[in-house]
Amino acid sequence: MSSSHAVYGRWVLASAGGEAPELRTDAWVVVEDGLIAEVTGERPRGIPVYEIPDAFVLPGFVNCHNHCSSALLTRGLTEDRSTGNPAEELVYRILMPLGALAVEILSDREMRAVMALGMVEIIKGGSTTLVEVFRAGARETFDVAIELGLRFYGALYVFSSAELGFSSEGRITYGEAGTEIRGLDESLAAHQRYHGSEDDRIRVALAPHGADTCGPELLRAVRRTADELGCLMTIHLAQSAQEVEKVVAEHGMRPAEYLEHCGLLGPRLIAAHCIYCNDEELEILRRTDTTVVSCPRTFSRVGLSAAYARFAGKGIRTVLGTDGYNMDFVTEMRAAGLASKLHFGDGGAADAHEVVEAGTRRGAAALGREDLGRIEPGARADLTVVDMGRPHLQPVSDPLRTMVWNVDRADVAATLVDGRYLVRDGALQTGDERDIVRRGAAAVEKLWREARARGLLDERWQVAWGGGRHRPALSPPAPAPRGRQPSRSLRPGGDRGGVRRRR
Repeated sequence: MSSSHAVYGRWVLASAGGEAPELRTDAWVVVEDGLIAEVTGERPRGIPVYEIPDAFVLPGFVNCHNHCSSALLTRGLTEDRSTGNPAEELVYRILMPLGALAVEILSDREMRAVMALGMVEIIKGGSTTLVEVFRAGARETFDVAIELGLRFYGALYVFSSAELGFSSEGRITYGEAGTEIRGLDESLAAHQRYHGSEDDRIRVALAPHGADTCGPELLRAVRRTADELGCLMTIHLAQSAQEVEKVVAEHGMRPAEYLEHCGLLGPRLIAAHCIYCNDEELEILRRTDTTVVSCPRTFSRVGLSAAYARFAGKGIRTVLGTDGYNMDFVTEMRAAGLASKLHFGDGGAADAHEVVEAGTRRGAAALGREDLGRIEPGARADLTVVDMGRPHLQPVSDPLRTMVWNVDRADVAATLVDGRYLVRDGALQTGDERDIVRRGAAAVEKLWREARARGLLDERWQVAWGGGRHRPALSPPAPAPRGRQPSRSLRPGGDRGGVRRRR
């Protein structure tokens, strides 16, 4: 039986010969054996077709940084809080401890349920390729991606010190670092088992956690291993002021300088966030052809700007990721535009064409994949189909602008990977969605109960009931850090480094 079929688009964002994409109208994307065979204006005959009158067919979205479990474990717990250290408290007081607890107390089956629920959200949010960073104890994540049909880059954390916490004084606690490399063996085992499987739909990347949690020996070992395996690397970089302080104190240089000193920077590295990088560090990232992945919404919720255009405007390859927060990729593109416009006070910053390019072709380039992020003959048939016939999207003057500024995941009609429908008519095709939701939610609720029992979720995270209605319990801001306050150079987007390299 032939595996050929076709997808109709009233609008199709198609390319030809590797050139920049252009909108074609009333066109058909013909798929054969997982590849795009042609884009034609003639209705194909003799093969199945998928046809929505006002469909907008785009290259499948390439989501370059995410944590599925984080989205679920912290849902409703991290919003509407005033803190003295927003990035630090979000990552080190909440996300990291809950992630470690999940690996400790949830069974393999329960962890699979959590990851499945997160990946369903990813798929229904329009992402067809996902770079997922997670703890080594959750290796079943690869199996979930295989079952659900995602194109998946699994990246297991590697640490010098994994005993991360957050003190009552509002400071990150790191534990004993030493020279131990934690997690690299698990990454190698995962690479041997999964890399290139499922017709090369599954790949493995190396993920040193961050500049503040990885020593020079680890970073150099990761780089050597990546060179030997020919795989990608990804790391969190300059995501908090205290990270910058720690790296400067220990190594006499700022985080991007430190990574360059250890040989990690380059075209095979994807650096997440970078909001505390100064201009000199951004120039290092540009010069080394390192990719920055911007995740604006995860920082917006704690009052920090992560403006996509700040990086892209420096000539840095800049892509997008949902970072485990409301994993709707179109909404992330919109946030990238909004954060940039607000940051620069310019309504023309990060326009719709720019952020779609970041989420498709540029994301594929960050992965070294010329066969992704485009609709043209020979590319993989990874497609995102948006139903533009909804009332809130009509009438359509410019489909790209209308999509970026108005669409959300509910408008994603179909997602295809290698020509296979993962979502069709808004419904998951590769699993029982109701069962996935039930099992995933039950596992997270079990984790929350244990977290409360251990004091990881105190009264500030409870719901206060009274008078027949409920409201979130309010809490005072966390105490400001004791001792020296961060200088201007440690604030997001600071212009000056103010630190000399230690000779």
